[in-house]
Amino acid sequence: MQTELERVNALIDQTVQSRVDTQQPGEWPDPILPGQLRTPPIPTSILPTWLGDMAGALSEATQTPPALAVMSGLAVLATVLQRRFEVAPYGDGYTEPLALWTLSASPSGTRKSAVLSAMLGPLVYWEKLLRDRMRSDIARSNAQRAVAKKRIEHLQQAGAKAKDGGERAAITAEIQREETDMPEEIRAPRLFTGDSTAERLQALLVEHGERMAVHSDEAGIFLIMAGIYNGGAANLDVFLQGHAGSAMRVDRAGRSAHVDQPALTFGLMLQPDTMSEVAGVRRFRGSGLLARFLYAVPISNVGTRDVRQHTSIPHAVRDEYQRRLFALLEGVPGLLQPPKALPLATAARAIWLDMAEAIEREQGEGGRYESISDWTSKLPGAVARVAALLELAETGLQANEVSYSAMDRAVCLARLLIPHAQAAFGMLGTDGADADAGAIVKWIRAGDKSEFTRREAQKAQEGRFRSVDRLQKALERLGNQDVLREFKRHNKGAPPTTAYRVNPKVLST
Repeated sequence: MQTELERVNALIDQTVQSRVDTQQPGEWPDPILPGQLRTPPIPTSILPTWLGDMAGALSEATQTPPALAVMSGLAVLATVLQRRFEVAPYGDGYTEPLALWTLSASPSGTRKSAVLSAMLGPLVYWEKLLRDRMRSDIARSNAQRAVAKKRIEHLQQAGAKAKDGGERAAITAEIQREETDMPEEIRAPRLFTGDSTAERLQALLVEHGERMAVHSDEAGIFLIMAGIYNGGAANLDVFLQGHAGSAMRVDRAGRSAHVDQPALTFGLMLQPDTMSEVAGVRRFRGSGLLARFLYAVPISNVGTRDVRQHTSIPHAVRDEYQRRLFALLEGVPGLLQPPKALPLATAARAIWLDMAEAIEREQGEGGRYESISDWTSKLPGAVARVAALLELAETGLQANEVSYSAMDRAVCLARLLIPHAQAAFGMLGTDGADADAGAIVKWIRAGDKSEFTRREAQKAQEGRFRSVDRLQKALERLGNQDVLREFKRHNKGAPPTTAYRVNPKVLST
């Protein structure tokens, strides 16, 4: 019987195996060129039934890869549940907030906006309903506050003119009473924004129960992170603290923000071309910001869509999606309270640790995940968050622990997302081995080489490959992607030389 890790690994391997199933013995499979890593599909069955049904129906209606709706659905769950719940993998003081960062990369014209709009629809409607219900209360509170502020302003002027100490003390006491009796400002609840400066985002966290989300199909938020409004000085603190749930204290001239447990979720859909712009900000990788995203880079179906096909999301599916989200929003807004911690069930913790151990063994030097070890190091924590979200989506607000079933789905999703992350970091230009592999392919094509030795490759690109180890990693990457095959070239009277045959399809494309 397959173990859990064997089962989920087999799901990933299907993508690789599909390349070679149709090949004749000795024939080369299609190569995966650097920056063109093929990614496995992300099925909607990963999600609980009501959410999976919505994601599947939306994917069919828009003829988009299911991964877009799946990742957006997870970000919507986090938007609804973050700060109110957290996950405690060991049932002790170590907890993970349920804020989740997702980033899906899909070319222009792939209907990203339609997917995002449909998934966010119920949240927009919920905000409108509460805004309408609270309209009179907001108006009354604003009027009372305006009168109180004018009264305070009048008293301050009178106090400044008072010459008698007793009179000034009485006026001061009256000002204090006015400020104490002034009603708190009432705001219509907000669950998400699409574009916000770091400073405004801090204020939104203060104003809306220490939780906020950013959902967008544009790259504007990355420009803000990079400091477009701050003279190019990157301002990442609020974003990093919002993901980690770290206390936030900002005290600057004219502005203060105190948030004890911020929760910030991202649900982004970007064009692949913009990913290179994101990579241009060095602090994004060095600060760990890019390592916090769960990436989806689905294979585009543009060019294969059926233009004659037109299907709509069934009303029953759309209505159930909205009903379930509204049920999860019960009690919002409300008094700010500590989040409820969900421990992992024993069986859930076992498979979570199996996954974490398998990843740990592959992210060291020379390991399978070495080039994205900053991302894989954060993956177990992200998996715990996803499992808790799936549990709450399935069980409801009364959930008391994360079940094996929820963790099983989260682990399966994580294993599928690993090649997506590798593809994303390749797009970002932050995968050194992928960039080196690309340079070798350019050299091969420029010289129309069908074979070459390792020494020839290093000598031709000695400015890049001063280290044999660095060259070897790039060559191994190309071997794994069916671009090269290593062999030993036997030389008369000399030791064999390490050489490589080039997939003919590399030279013909």
